[in-house]
Amino acid sequence: MQPPTPPLEDCLRLLRGERDEQKLAGLLVAAKVCHAGDAAAVVEVYRAVGPRFLRRLLNTGLGKVEGGKEEEREAYLRLAVTVLAGLARVPEVAADEGVVSVVPLVAEVVSKSTDPAITEECFELLSLIAMSSEDGVYKFCEPGVMDMVFLQISSLPDGSKCIELAINLLRLLVDKLRVENMSVEKLQGMTSMVSCLARLFGVLHTAVKFDALHMLTALLSRKESPLHDSLRSMPSSIWESHIRVGITAVLQNRVVSSEKLHALLLAECMMSILDENWLLEDHKIPDNQNVMPVDKFVLLVLESARIEVAVLLNELAYLKYESSNTSQTDDGISQKQRNLAILFALIERIIKMISNASSGEGAPAQTISESTIMQAITGLNETTSLVLDFLQDAKDHGQRKGDDLLAAVRVVGSYLAEAPYACKEKTRHLLEFVFSIEGQDEPSPFYSICFMLPMLSQITMEADGCRTLASFGGYKTVIDCLIKMTEQDGVIDSGSMFLACDTIINFMSNRKNAHIPLESCFIRLLQALVTWAGTTDASSVIMTASSLCTMVLDLTSEEFLLSCSDFDSNTLGSLSELIVRSLHQDIPPDDREQFNQKQVVVSGYRRWADRFPRIKKFVEEHASV
Repeated sequence: MQPPTPPLEDCLRLLRGERDEQKLAGLLVAAKVCHAGDAAAVVEVYRAVGPRFLRRLLNTGLGKVEGGKEEEREAYLRLAVTVLAGLARVPEVAADEGVVSVVPLVAEVVSKSTDPAITEECFELLSLIAMSSEDGVYKFCEPGVMDMVFLQISSLPDGSKCIELAINLLRLLVDKLRVENMSVEKLQGMTSMVSCLARLFGVLHTAVKFDALHMLTALLSRKESPLHDSLRSMPSSIWESHIRVGITAVLQNRVVSSEKLHALLLAECMMSILDENWLLEDHKIPDNQNVMPVDKFVLLVLESARIEVAVLLNELAYLKYESSNTSQTDDGISQKQRNLAILFALIERIIKMISNASSGEGAPAQTISESTIMQAITGLNETTSLVLDFLQDAKDHGQRKGDDLLAAVRVVGSYLAEAPYACKEKTRHLLEFVFSIEGQDEPSPFYSICFMLPMLSQITMEADGCRTLASFGGYKTVIDCLIKMTEQDGVIDSGSMFLACDTIINFMSNRKNAHIPLESCFIRLLQALVTWAGTTDASSVIMTASSLCTMVLDLTSEEFLLSCSDFDSNTLGSLSELIVRSLHQDIPPDDREQFNQKQVVVSGYRRWADRFPRIKKFVEEHASV
């Protein structure tokens, strides 16, 4: 039979005593009261002893208070931690400001204690505080706390209670901490946590490695996070190297596909935060002689991503078009689509990195060999061909709406922007279908055309590309896309607008010997271009809009335009002003593109001026041609 629980009244009387001896005696009794599970009694005990004495007891145990024998300090420390952990099992106590304030001291105990029992109780106490209040969670971000709590995790015995409690605490912090509106000081605490997780991921070869991987992806995949700026400004890059070593280990070894996907997501996050050239950086880690050479690392990441893409495309096609088990299909498709989007984003960044490395633009001191670049290009060709096959599958099954299809167009567009004639036959055959693809929430195709513009602006420089675009009226789709861009009011970047203009200018220049009918899209284009140019003084916009308007006007006459019901007669005045503004532009002698555009405006105006008496009159009054 267990002895009866000591009377609460005796415990409280001792705790309220004025002498330390009384309080210590009361705490010894309190430890048993706290374990009895009576929440109300625990709250009374806490109020009786008060946080100040508990804090002083911790400081004494840490040797921060004068007096007290060396051999007594550990006993004081053990007592303070045990009592605090017992008290904190009641959320009301754990959330109290007095308990929250001891987080830095308990962190210091973790960093100094060699007793696993004390360390376990410290982690339990810290977890209880983190669970119970927002203030408690953010207390961990104070200077030095994260380092003291987690610096020794990698040396804790694998499978021990300590490591389990430490990882659970880390999970809690990753889940509950939000970096929005954090002070610079607290953001430094977050970067310390990232550094700790990176070290665990890079150094350990246990299940904790994958715990660290999941927490890193959760932290770093948050878009537009202030944490990213703090990580970029860190003086040491050792955390980057640890992540690279960890990714290498996961991708090189036989692990389940889901863990490889997490590693690839982490690689994409690193390239997003630090730019694409992170993949090429070759930081050394002390005492680690097995860092994979840059060239091999680049190919490892790319080949791993390519394999996962091939598998996912095959599985998605089966689930969407062949599986009869509809009860599991929707969830399966959604998860695979999310995974595919991650891989596509990574491949897009690798495409950009390979492009920069090939051209020497923005490349770091450490570069990759030409043979590595060629291997990467060969792999990217194969993957692009697979993605085009996926789009062909969708076409064959009459599907043109879906974020996975749009993501496929985006990654294809990214590669064809750098290699416009890759997979030429497949691309030509699918281009009309690609122009019809819509994202899940798009009312009509738009982004699919935007993604293909870099490639279109290049292939239309040759007659064959123009014939492809003309074969299904694709130039009208590009015109409609450009008109939509001018209505987006800053949502679409100006680079896409220039690419659309270049595509139409190239098309019209290469088709001047063939008849291009003046359809309604051209009339709406004129009105869109004068609106776009009217919002800015940028010479690049004025010259591009003016040269394209000049080419469109060459297809018609003032009389015809005024006879069109959808043409606003005020647009003639705006066109006149645009032509004059372009003629007044002071073109730098080294700006060949704008010089050529001005030549287009001048020669075009001379051809059609007599057909546009109002524009001619205005130009003659305000400019000299």
